[in-house]
Amino acid sequence: MLSRLSIKNYALIEDLQVRFQSGFTTITGETGAGKSILLESLGLVLGRRADRSALRDANLKCIVEAEFALERYPNLKEYFTQNDLDYDPLTILRREIQPSGKSRAFVNDSPVTLDILSGLGSHLIDVHSQHQTLELTDQDFQLHVVDALAGNFGVLAEYTAARELYLGTQKKLEVLQAEQEGAFREKDYNEFLLEELDKAALEKGMQESLEAEYGQLSNAEFIRETMKNVQQLFQEEQYGLLTLQGQLNQLMAKLSSFGPDFQALQERIKSLYIETDDLSGEVDALLERQVADPGHLEVLSSRIQLLYNLQKKHGVAHADDLIPVREALREKLEHNLDLDAEIEARRIALADQEQHLERLAQSLHEKRSNVLPEFIDKLQQQLAGLGMPNASFVWELVPKADFGRTGRDNLELRFTANKGGNYGPLKKTASGGELSRIMLTIKSILASYESLPTMMFDEIDTGVSGDVSARMAEMMEQMSGHMQIFAITHLPQVASRGQQQYKVYKEDREGRTQTGMKQLSKEERLHELAQMLGGSDVSQTAISHARQMLN
Repeated sequence: MLSRLSIKNYALIEDLQVRFQSGFTTITGETGAGKSILLESLGLVLGRRADRSALRDANLKCIVEAEFALERYPNLKEYFTQNDLDYDPLTILRREIQPSGKSRAFVNDSPVTLDILSGLGSHLIDVHSQHQTLELTDQDFQLHVVDALAGNFGVLAEYTAARELYLGTQKKLEVLQAEQEGAFREKDYNEFLLEELDKAALEKGMQESLEAEYGQLSNAEFIRETMKNVQQLFQEEQYGLLTLQGQLNQLMAKLSSFGPDFQALQERIKSLYIETDDLSGEVDALLERQVADPGHLEVLSSRIQLLYNLQKKHGVAHADDLIPVREALREKLEHNLDLDAEIEARRIALADQEQHLERLAQSLHEKRSNVLPEFIDKLQQQLAGLGMPNASFVWELVPKADFGRTGRDNLELRFTANKGGNYGPLKKTASGGELSRIMLTIKSILASYESLPTMMFDEIDTGVSGDVSARMAEMMEQMSGHMQIFAITHLPQVASRGQQQYKVYKEDREGRTQTGMKQLSKEERLHELAQMLGGSDVSQTAISHARQMLN
């Protein structure tokens, strides 16, 4: 429940500190005194967007704090855990607006986003203003009411999770099917590309090898002539390298017996001769292999040109880069073969998920159908006591073709306030005062089903008679047995039923108008009710009437 509200530097409020009790609290005050400012400032700690123009002093920051006692609501711990917040039975929501317009939000002194603040606020307090009766015409709200009465929230959570899984599988299946269609269109062309690369018999380093072989064959005559000259330099009978080195070896052999230095030199000359003789043999063998082959030269030219063409087609700089292109194409075609099996598996999974989802949707439908008759009876009976004896509702669950966020039900609500009248949509057939009474009745029924700590009604009794307002006050008083109830009202019939009463007022102080709020004592309350009954000139009759109302 809301135990304390602190407001500093907001609109007409300079510094306001108010403590509240449990049960039924009424708030009164003249029109323009600042009750709307109170609600707006409370809205800040419930996540409403901030506006620096609301700062009373533009040079100071605005601070609004709301303290909530949560001992009786242990179920709220889950929200704290989910959002990594420190739980405290005495939780403080704080909002600060800097003069620059920057806004910050805190829960128990931990900085939070507005979304988290708003989410927590929605679990702590329901502020119902006059314009919010339009919620009644919203199908989501209507369905929420029915689900609360039917105890559907557990099944609804399971349905939501199952629906997310189902939609995810459906989306993945659509992606796979689109991929399959694209693969089918590209299949022939990819097979052609792979066949072309396979025929090229690609191997690492083949481009350099082919280009070198082509270079030799295309210059075969020049190579032969040059190699013959090299051969002659090795083997010429009088001045060839082998002849000269043989002579050198013989001369040094004669000196080798004169010491190790000569012997070592002779060994080196001998090794040189052996190496030169080996080189000469390799030159002979290489010369033998240099044979002109125009046919093979043409084959090499074709293979090299094929590599160049493939490089250009696939946008690579070297034949070695074609190998990963070839493997990627092979994997792509093999993957396409696996798509059929994967798509079939997804279809089977989707069918199973759809059956599970259908069972949950049917469970939601049955529980809603079962609770509607009793709910309609309660609603009509309670509205009869609020001056609507002929109020009649038709709530129908109409099946939807798809799986919606809340199941496969559309809820159609039709209403008439007159006996024998034509049923129609609520927003067309109910007046503002009737909508207020219907909303109050629905919330009073919900009070024993939903665990909400605090509910605040802002002038929900506007436009109703004294007798009806007294019955509305009685209904709010009964609700206060389940939760903390606030009622902002202009009617003494409602104000007098509160267990405690606060007054919002304006006063001029130091040349500036300020809004204040205080809890009324018994005598102050008596005087306030008398003023509400008879105007500013309080008569003894009004005092007597006010005392009767309080007693």
